Amino acid sequence: MYDIVIVGAGPAGLTAALYARRMGKTVLVLEKSTFGGQITFSPKVENYPGTMQMSGNEFADRLVEQVLAQGADIEMETVTAVEDRGTVKLVTTEEGSHECRSVIIAAGVRHRQLGLPRENEFVGAGISYCAVCDGAFYKGQHVAVIGGGNSALQEAILLAETCSKVTIVQNLPFLTGEQSLQDVLATRKNIEVILGTVVTELTGESELTGLELRKEESGETSTLSVDGMFVAIGLEPVNEAFRDVAALDERGYFDTDEACVTKTPGVFVAGDCRRKGVRQITTAIADGATAALAACRYLDTL
Repeated sequence: MYDIVIVGAGPAGLTAALYARRMGKTVLVLEKSTFGGQITFSPKVENYPGTMQMSGNEFADRLVEQVLAQGADIEMETVTAVEDRGTVKLVTTEEGSHECRSVIIAAGVRHRQLGLPRENEFVGAGISYCAVCDGAFYKGQHVAVIGGGNSALQEAILLAETCSKVTIVQNLPFLTGEQSLQDVLATRKNIEVILGTVVTELTGESELTGLELRKEESGETSTLSVDGMFVAIGLEPVNEAFRDVAALDERGYFDTDEACVTKTPGVFVAGDCRRKGVRQITTAIADGATAALAACRYLDTL
């Protein structure tokens, strides 16, 4: 039986594993798809303190190596449920089950995608999800921002500072972002807004070079040549399987604060999957450390 089972091997989950192992706890990390989580979508990371530049995959590889060196176990398994049995928790996966004394859920979030052919192929090769992370790589170039809400408008305003042109493509006939953001948008001469339009196809060889567009009302089609595309149609948590042990807010995020505790003693959450105002690699790492230390304190009281 493990002291702690960690659900998710993104920055939060792996940091939690690192801290827990250094506190002498036995740890199993379960990951369903990609070590590193959303950070692996970034071909270059230049905003991580103490590191001038690295790729998201580099960061993930280093962190996994560090966690393994500390003695944690890591398995590729998809967790389907966490059950509270008092001082014992049962973590069920598609491959089996694991008993433990505490659980840290760091399931992360996923970017909502457009659902187009070749979309995953172009991630990191023209498609990005974070202007703060990747905007600098498109300096002096033309990029598209897909979406019309607050996130999309904030991305567009940030990108307009360094890009030669930013084209917002919104499927609705109006922008849904706050008026204050729309007012700022109107002052940026290099931002173009295309309303009532959807992206129907992505074009390019090894990198994205263009978008096929269609007007929703008329069906009129056109082509937009771009150097990159930022998808900003929202994030979605994947927490539904854990609602029995951790309360969810109206958007499906874990309804917890920076303490990372849940309604179930011995169950903690960390990273982008919880309710928070800022979702960055540094805040995920902070959550991982907080949740691990809280779990260790809980274990020491058993």
